[in-house]
Amino acid sequence: MRVKARMTAIWRSARTGGQRVAGVTRRATHAHGAGRSGLGSLIEACAVNSAGDALVTVALAGTIFFGLDVAQARGQVALYLLVTMAPFALIAPLIGPALDRMRSARRVAIAGTFLARGLLCWGMAGAVDHGDQITFLPAAFGTLVLSKAFGVLRSAITPRVLPDQITLVTANARLSFAGLITAAIIAPLGAGLGVLIGPDWVLRIATLIFFSGAIIGMRLPKRVETPEAVVPPENRPEQAGGPAKEQGPGRWRTLLRVGPVVSEAMQANAALRALSGFLILYLAFLLRGKSFDPVSPNVALGLLAAAAGIGGLVGTALGAGMKARAPQLIVFGTLGFATLVTAAGAALFGLWAALGVAFVAAFGQSLGKLSLDAVVQQEIGEEVRSSTFAVSESLHQLVWVLGGLAGLGMSIIADGRVALAVVAGALGLSLVTLLSRSRWVRRRAPLPQQSA
Repeated sequence: MRVKARMTAIWRSARTGGQRVAGVTRRATHAHGAGRSGLGSLIEACAVNSAGDALVTVALAGTIFFGLDVAQARGQVALYLLVTMAPFALIAPLIGPALDRMRSARRVAIAGTFLARGLLCWGMAGAVDHGDQITFLPAAFGTLVLSKAFGVLRSAITPRVLPDQITLVTANARLSFAGLITAAIIAPLGAGLGVLIGPDWVLRIATLIFFSGAIIGMRLPKRVETPEAVVPPENRPEQAGGPAKEQGPGRWRTLLRVGPVVSEAMQANAALRALSGFLILYLAFLLRGKSFDPVSPNVALGLLAAAAGIGGLVGTALGAGMKARAPQLIVFGTLGFATLVTAAGAALFGLWAALGVAFVAAFGQSLGKLSLDAVVQQEIGEEVRSSTFAVSESLHQLVWVLGGLAGLGMSIIADGRVALAVVAGALGLSLVTLLSRSRWVRRRAPLPQQSA
């Protein structure tokens, strides 16, 4: 009887604590009018999306990275990048126009990305049980495509659920912050569950999480499915390089003429993405294969993951606080900061320098993505906004893969000082090139007409 009473008391305490946490979380996500506008529901959907993606990532890492020796893991990771990620660069441009044509069914599209990923995770779990690579890799590719499709939809509908009290950059920061916090909580839990019950059951849990996301997606307000009202001229951002909006009905030439502001932000953000892909894989294999006394390789990998996670959170929090009056300048500033820190890491290479560079890479990717999203949301008309986001994701996915493959190769032939020096040089060259082109565009931009 005493045991039963104790279990009952524990259950009641856990339920009460869970209800309090849920209440605090809901008040935070629905603050400043977000509950009335629908932004709160979109934040919850992003949190569920990140929770499911975190479990998938943990399960894949346990299957193709930690479960093999360094040489085998390197080959498996390269295969995974080529088979599941690189093809997304070819498919993403097709996703955008399809989503542009589904503006009247966006809730169904969002719910569909969750539902389909749940089914694919169930299939991957069975493939892991039977060692079936033929099923596993295409299913992993499908989850990646659908995850990016959700990201494109999320970015496209954010202006439709924006409360009057907050800006686009703040809304983007809230969405990203919710995802990062959720991933930071779920990823360690998933890693522990992977050790206890295996990656296949982690994928089955992800199935349930994605199914719950489908329900949240259908609960989004109907306003996300209606055409966006025209933004008044006084609320539009400054056109640094000339008008970027073009209201053509989803034509590919519109995507090729996004304007200098969007184009420069995309290119700078691509450099930050390439840095992130390079450092994640290079440092992961470097820390796994090399001992940094007195820290063991596993502890070093844990510190690397923590540094990257904290960097992403700090970048998101800073993006929310900066209000981003000129988001394209924030992207350039972030790229310059990442270049300087990477160069310093090359000169002072060691465990702490590696962690510092990982922190800055995640910080730069988060802050750069927030600023880029704000630029696209403000500069590009809704008729082709999903297409623009899809092309942007295609570019960034491709450069992340290229950076990751470069990191895999450099982990074989170069030590930390040489690798980071090469990366710092590449980042510096990218920054100088972009700044030169930006000045060139501004010099040739037509001067505003002076009123008589």
